[in-house]
Amino acid sequence: MGLHEILPPESGKDRAKLRKDIEEYLTAYAIDFDDADIDTFIALRPDGLAFNMEEKLCVLLEYTRALDTNEDWAEKKEQEKNDRYSSLLGFINHISHREKSGWKASQTNFTTGVRGSLHTNQFLTRLELLGVKNKNTREAIRNRTVQKTLSMSDMILKFFFITFNSKTDWTFQNLPTEMVNKNMERFNLHLQPPRL
Repeated sequence: MGLHEILPPESGKDRAKLRKDIEEYLTAYAIDFDDADIDTFIALRPDGLAFNMEEKLCVLLEYTRALDTNEDWAEKKEQEKNDRYSSLLGFINHISHREKSGWKASQTNFTTGVRGSLHTNQFLTRLELLGVKNKNTREAIRNRTVQKTLSMSDMILKFFFITFNSKTDWTFQNLPTEMVNKNMERFNLHLQPPRL
């Protein structure tokens, strides 16, 4: 949920206050900005949020599939995600400090390679930090993540093949019908037979 979802367009007064708070934050840290930068800032949307009400923690969650062809693929993607949300984390912590609310914001990234690779220890440790204490559960989540990543990569390759192959009827027979329909409907797409 991004700041733009917390404060929809019709919430004028709150949105104006948010813009003012963002301007204050950016000015306090000598960050150059213009109105477009503030709009971009408000539109930032992490993949998920986790809250620990007892410890007053807000964790931005990011999940990414990255091209895992180089040795440092995961580190590069990790840095890219950290850079993307660093100002949002800074802003949340700044407002929390200003308001003396005691809340702290952090970020947890989960990165899987498109070929199914991931840094196992890092992945399992991050799940544990999020409160998944059972080792078997963490391992099941890791296995399912790799399995789903490979399944999505397989589907992407099949769609790629469909795009460049004139035998679309044959190709669609190899895709699980449930997967095709579910994913196509989600984006309001409908398959049409090839024109002769």
